[in-house]
Amino acid sequence: MIHDGYSKYYGGAFKVSMMSKWMVVITGPDMINDIRKASDEQLSSRAAIAETAQSDYMISPRISTDPYHVGVVRTPLTRHLGTRFNDIKDEIASSFSDLVPCKGDEWASIPVYKTIVSIVCRTSNRVFVGLPLCRNPEYRELNEQFTLDVVAGAQFINMFPKILRPVIGRLRTKASRRIETAISLAGPLFQEQLDKETQYGKDRPDKPNNLISWLIDVAEGEQRDIRDLVIRLLSVNFGAIHTTSMAFTHILYDLATYPEYVKPLREEIESIIATEGWTKVSTVNMHKVDSFIKESQRIAASGLMMRRVAMKDFTFSNGITVPAGTHLGFATSATHMDESKYDNPSEFQGFRFAELRDKEGESKQHQMISLSLDYGVFGIGKHACPGRFFAVNELKTMLAHVLLNYDVKLVKEKQRPENWWMSAGCIPNMTAELMFRRRQA
Repeated sequence: MIHDGYSKYYGGAFKVSMMSKWMVVITGPDMINDIRKASDEQLSSRAAIAETAQSDYMISPRISTDPYHVGVVRTPLTRHLGTRFNDIKDEIASSFSDLVPCKGDEWASIPVYKTIVSIVCRTSNRVFVGLPLCRNPEYRELNEQFTLDVVAGAQFINMFPKILRPVIGRLRTKASRRIETAISLAGPLFQEQLDKETQYGKDRPDKPNNLISWLIDVAEGEQRDIRDLVIRLLSVNFGAIHTTSMAFTHILYDLATYPEYVKPLREEIESIIATEGWTKVSTVNMHKVDSFIKESQRIAASGLMMRRVAMKDFTFSNGITVPAGTHLGFATSATHMDESKYDNPSEFQGFRFAELRDKEGESKQHQMISLSLDYGVFGIGKHACPGRFFAVNELKTMLAHVLLNYDVKLVKEKQRPENWWMSAGCIPNMTAELMFRRRQA
């Protein structure tokens, strides 16, 4: 329906019926620019996220009223990627060794999504909370399930009229139990750092360089309540684990489906590591790896992204006015499949963006982290995904690790596992398996 609407009303808007509301779908660069320039008092990203995830009931109202943790993700987390790169790389290697058990030259069938969720959870939390908690099975399970609980609960709550949602929200959540478990596991780490800060000050030499420290550095007053701090930790995990896991599952399916890319990708990785070593900067220079990831996400993009809620009547530059309370979304997948924007858009071209970067003056314009009116995976403007630098670094390091250490193929030469669609959301097949074996010399 969204693709049809995009074709019929390009440059304008149309609406589609979702499970719980009508969604006005915008198209074309002018309308996206209008969203980019709009103030939060006009079009609110925060209200759209709160409505979609029902975070007031599923997590805490403070997540939307006081989202200071977003700034922590945007700045300290991004700034420390270089200093924490060795930890990220080490946890990726350790996680694959533990969770992808390949012996000798034997092929092993691996459930992809389930395995990748655990790897991403461990790797992300190596930066968030450090060892040994990031490898604690109970802590890992709680973070992996927390997002699923919130999403399932939010979908259920959204089926009811607004007047009933507070009642349903209190009855329907498993998330509160997860929060209590998280407090028992991560709470002591927060308390320890708060106590040491009181005793030795903020700039003590043994201060951990992790998300716990960065949150405490920013938090003031009631924000320093242990429960609130742990909820911020869970919220960052909520945004980090399953989105990255779904992206990497798509990437692995594409790697197995298009094996012709394996050799040139390996050659790029091996050449860069031989001359520059394993660093965050060296992953930035892996243009083909970056392009392969970006192309995978272009094709697997959800139907609607960059969601907003109109906080007051809003008029776009083309004269279209939407009333206060309107839910807006950008037609992402349809844009990515627009022939006027991409040559042969339905065809997977793993080095599409690397070739564009080779053109004069274009070297920085087509990176995965770059924001564009024609590429909607990370959004646009000030509300673009704050964790995209961390996510892309993690994805590139994982893909490089797989290519250097494993061979991957489809099970019995089947076709690429079909994507699942839930409403406008594109989800990689969560039950499919791929064959892995240790890379043969």
